[in-house]
Amino acid sequence: MPDDTDDDTLRSVLENTKTIAMVGASLNPVRPSLFVATYMNSRKYRVIPINPGHAGKTLFGETVVASLSDIPRDTKIDMVDIFRKSDAVPGVVDEALTHLLPELKYIWMQFNVCHAEAAAKARAAGLIVVEDRCPKVEHMRLLGGTNLAGLGGGRISSKLRPLR
Repeated sequence: MPDDTDDDTLRSVLENTKTIAMVGASLNPVRPSLFVATYMNSRKYRVIPINPGHAGKTLFGETVVASLSDIPRDTKIDMVDIFRKSDAVPGVVDEALTHLLPELKYIWMQFNVCHAEAAAKARAAGLIVVEDRCPKVEHMRLLGGTNLAGLGGGRISSKLRPLR
């Protein structure tokens, strides 16, 4: 399986992305998808939120849509960022390949989200695929910047860590 996660590739993906369709975007202030969407939006990325449970609502001035197929055809999507369980990835990739080509360039799967067959299908269509990573964390690491809470990048967890 090709490795699309080397630093040069990740940097290029982040530098060449302007619009992100975020599948699984939440309006709930404690959900990681909202942290990521807020950070990416604050870094001048256009974030199109995708969530059938919030369709019609607004986030960052964008109307939440129920699915990738509901994005207006004149909206150029560079990246699909997937905040769903791994078993949902094939359907998301199929929908992206059906509705967002030829403009779509990247499929990005969040932490703990991987699907080898869907990734291979996206790569066969000419897309760069990133699995089990977060664009917010990689942006902070490779392009600089703290998050909105002033914290560095890393996985967010509610588990207490031992004091050093």
